[in-house]
Amino acid sequence: MTDIFDSALAAMPLVAVLRGITPDEAIPVADALTSAGFTILEVTLNSPDPFNSIAQLVKHCADDVLVGAGTVLEAEQTDRLAALGAKLVITPNTDVEVIRGAVRNKLIPVIGCMTPSEALLAMKTGARAIKVFPAARLGAAYLKDISAVLPTGTQIIPTGGVTTQNMKEFFDAGAAGAGLGSNLYKAGRPADEIHKIACELVAEWRRISA
Repeated sequence: MTDIFDSALAAMPLVAVLRGITPDEAIPVADALTSAGFTILEVTLNSPDPFNSIAQLVKHCADDVLVGAGTVLEAEQTDRLAALGAKLVITPNTDVEVIRGAVRNKLIPVIGCMTPSEALLAMKTGARAIKVFPAARLGAAYLKDISAVLPTGTQIIPTGGVTTQNMKEFFDAGAAGAGLGSNLYKAGRPADEIHKIACELVAEWRRISA
């Protein structure tokens, strides 16, 4: 799992946060995103019928696309995700039981943190990467501050308010990628519009990371 996560980040370390997506939207939206270059898709579990959407995406997407769940709040949910063939568990908070559930099920835990205590606890428990949330309110400079106390090589993925306008600030502060939510996907947004936005985000990441 470490290898496929590293490969996905190397290919395009932007996470599409699909909050509110329905099973009917899942495949057209995934195609719009992956054709633009996205390799990591997150269906939040507070979406309508999220496990159905995840199951569809796991079957539909290429092997090099990581499909997983966001807003994972209960350890039991990691069992169901593993049974569906999902690969990724993303949380908004630091819950050691959820992290242990992900590790037990051989899923990749990307764990939501705000403070150094949360980030260090997450890494100690088995987090594969840290999701700094809410990123825009904390500011890009906060990534540099928190990384000073984290283990060398910790991958930090700011999420919440990252846009084409401020992406370079986060990259310069040490971001290994970024989670993109409502500025990329909103429930009901047409797939062609999502594709256009996704292409702009991918182009900006490639520009700043070249």
